[in-house]
Amino acid sequence: MTETAPRPTLEAVAARAGVSRATASRVVNGGDGVREPLVERVRRAVEELGYVPNQAARSLVTKRHDAVAVVIAEPETRVFADPFFALQLRGISKELTAHDSQLVLLLTEGRADHARVGRYLAGGHVDGALVFSLHLDDPLPELVQRAGVPTVFGGRPGWGDGTRGAVYVDSDNRGGAREAVRHLVGLGRRRIAHITGALDQTSAADRLDGFRDVMVDADPGLVVEGDFTPAGGERAMRELLGRCPDLDAVFAANDLSASGALRVLRTEGRLVPDDVAVIGFDDMLPVAEQTDPPLTTVRQDIEEMGRLMARLLLRGLDRRGEEPGVGGAPSSVVLPTTLVRRASA
Repeated sequence: MTETAPRPTLEAVAARAGVSRATASRVVNGGDGVREPLVERVRRAVEELGYVPNQAARSLVTKRHDAVAVVIAEPETRVFADPFFALQLRGISKELTAHDSQLVLLLTEGRADHARVGRYLAGGHVDGALVFSLHLDDPLPELVQRAGVPTVFGGRPGWGDGTRGAVYVDSDNRGGAREAVRHLVGLGRRRIAHITGALDQTSAADRLDGFRDVMVDADPGLVVEGDFTPAGGERAMRELLGRCPDLDAVFAANDLSASGALRVLRTEGRLVPDDVAVIGFDDMLPVAEQTDPPLTTVRQDIEEMGRLMARLLLRGLDRRGEEPGVGGAPSSVVLPTTLVRRASA
């Protein structure tokens, strides 16, 4: 067994800097009222000794924990299988790391987990929360509101008292869907189907609305509900072919659903895009560039959405008490989308 050297103490930092312990504590823990020359001496001593501040003591001074809860309203099997969540978490992590804040990941498998997350948020362990992938009947917004934790939502919440006046980051789901369907119409396609996402989520509802904006008189049978997964895309594609064997285009609510639809079309001997053109939504490169053929899709900047969520939350923590949109306090952001053309349409 090897012996470890004793950790440097705050007293050692004060002695090295030639200041009182109280002055060293104010500098190390983020307090005010210390002259700049003394601040520099304390910081130099901290670096030379390798001193690590006590987080509990620091929190007492700054009233901050330097930790943010990231709450994903999905089971872990979905989160770790869907690259959407990896991209969004990467954006969040980069922004939090740049501000020396820790990411605490919380997932929800069921109702018991919602209660656990609510208790954790109310327990004063984190400065704020980033919450995304909400569903219509999700109790999380109410739990977050009850906990009194500053929160930014990923995606337009759109329902319930817990999301009224909420700050969120989203993409132009409806506009992106319109652009995708207009592209299919411009290719001369007339029997255009839509595989939706889970319609208890606003992103899926908005993309369905965008489809209907263009296909005003579409046959209702050309719309089948999916669930944003490859298996859901496969099920929906089979149902569509059974209902409307003469369809000539499909707009899927995300790339994973589109990948499932492409597999079914290939199995059924339908050539893409000759017989059926296919467009997805997301432009997740691990999916869109690897499908056969490569997928035309609507790009939303998923990683940037994560960055913006974290940035808005941190900005809000720094500007508590201000009204949204006033004096730099955060307000919701909707990012634009673009159509990325590849071989499937």
